[in-house]
Amino acid sequence: MSQIDYGETQAVFTPRPDLPPPAATVGVLGWVRANLVPNWFNAVITLVGLGVIYYIVSGLLTWAVFDAHFAGNSRQACKPNVNIVMDKVATTGILPDGTTLQLETTAARVAVPEGVSPNVRWERRIEPRPQRVAGGRYARVAVEEDHIIEGACWVFIFVRFDQFIYGFYPKDERWRPTVVIGVGLLLIFYMLTDGLPHRGRVAMFLLLPFPVIAYFMFSGGVLGLEYVSNDKWGGLLLTIIISSVAITGALPLGIALALGRRSVMPIIRWFCIVVIEFFRSVPMITILFMAMVVLPLFLPPGTVFDQLLRVLIGVTIFIAAYTAEVVRGGLQALPKGQYEAADALGLGYFKMMRLIILPQALRIMIPAIVSLFIGIFKDTTLVQIVGLNDLLTMMQLGVADAEWTGLSKEGYVVCGLIFFLFCFSMSRYSMYLERKLHTGH
Repeated sequence: MSQIDYGETQAVFTPRPDLPPPAATVGVLGWVRANLVPNWFNAVITLVGLGVIYYIVSGLLTWAVFDAHFAGNSRQACKPNVNIVMDKVATTGILPDGTTLQLETTAARVAVPEGVSPNVRWERRIEPRPQRVAGGRYARVAVEEDHIIEGACWVFIFVRFDQFIYGFYPKDERWRPTVVIGVGLLLIFYMLTDGLPHRGRVAMFLLLPFPVIAYFMFSGGVLGLEYVSNDKWGGLLLTIIISSVAITGALPLGIALALGRRSVMPIIRWFCIVVIEFFRSVPMITILFMAMVVLPLFLPPGTVFDQLLRVLIGVTIFIAAYTAEVVRGGLQALPKGQYEAADALGLGYFKMMRLIILPQALRIMIPAIVSLFIGIFKDTTLVQIVGLNDLLTMMQLGVADAEWTGLSKEGYVVCGLIFFLFCFSMSRYSMYLERKLHTGH
C-alpha cells in the first residue's frame, strides 16, 4: 500500500494481486489453441490430419489386435476351415439401352462351421459385374459375395520366435548367447550411466577382453562347451554380432584414418586417402562380395578363412572410411587457436590429440557418428546376399515354409519393430549426450 500527499487531500493506492491468466491460454486447452488451431487454416489441417490418423490407426488396430489370432501352434489356428457355398440368386440386369431384365446368377456365400475361431469375420459385398446375355450383349448384374476378413496371425511369430532370435543355434545351447548378450548389455549400461564408481576400470579390465570371451562362448569347443559353427548363428543374434563388431572397430579405425589423412608424412597421408576414397566410392554390397570372393585370392592356397570373419572385416573397414570423414570434419571445425594453445603448452602430438583436440571434435561429431552407427545396424540385412542368416533372412525363411505361406506382413512388422527399438534407443542416447556435453555453445 502506498500513500501520496496532495496538500490537504491524501490518495491511498492499494495494489491488487495479479489476476490468473485466461483459462484458454494455459494447460491443455492453451496448448491446443497455440499449436493445433491458431487460425482457420491450421484448424483445417489438424482436422484432416486427425481423420487420416484415425483411418490408419483404426484399421491397424483391427488387423493387429481385434481380429488377430494369438493362440495356437499351427496355421489352422489362423485359417479355419470355412466353406464357400455357391447359391443361385435372381438379380436384375440393365442393358446398355436401359432395358431391365431379370437374370439368374450365382453368388458366393461363406458357410462357417461350428467351433470356428470367433476372430474370423466376413462381410457381404454387392458389386456390379458385366454378364453376357442373349444376343451377345452384356448386362450389368449386381452380384452378392461374402468375403472373409482375416486379422494378423501372431501364431506364426510365437512359433518361429526362437529362430528369429537365435537362427539355427542348437536349442540346448542357446543359454550361451543369452548370457553373453545379457552380460554385454549390463556392461554397456554400467559404462554409460553417470555416477557409478570405477567406470574406467570396468572398461579396461572387463569390456576389452569381453569380445574374446564372447567368441568362445558362442563357438564353444573349450571348457566342455559343445562346438557350434558360425553357419548356425543367425537371427537377431547375428545382427547384434555384426553391428556391434563393426561399430566397436570402426570408431578407433576411423579416427586413425582421419588423423593419418591430416598427417604431414606423405606416405601415411596418401595411404589413408586411398583407403578412405576407395571404400567410400563403392556400395556395401560390393564390399561384401569382395570379402567373400576376392579376399581369398590373396591368401596362400589351402588357407581357410572363416566366412563370418571376412564379412566382419569388410563391414568394419567400410564404415570406418565413412567415420574417418566425419572425424576429419570435426577436426577441421576446431579453430586453429586450439592447436596453437596446445603447442604453446609444450604438448606433443599424441597428448595434444588425446587431451585437447579429439575431446572437442568428438562432441561436435556425435550426431553424425550416431547416424552412421544406426545406418550400419540397418545395413546388416545385406549379409543375406552372401549366405548369412540375419534377422530379416530368418523371417523370410519362415514365410517360405509351406505351412506359413502368405504371412510376410506379420514378419515384416515384427522385424520393423525390433529395428526401430534398437535405432530409436541409439538416437535418444545421442540426444542425451548432446545435452550432457553442451555441444550447442
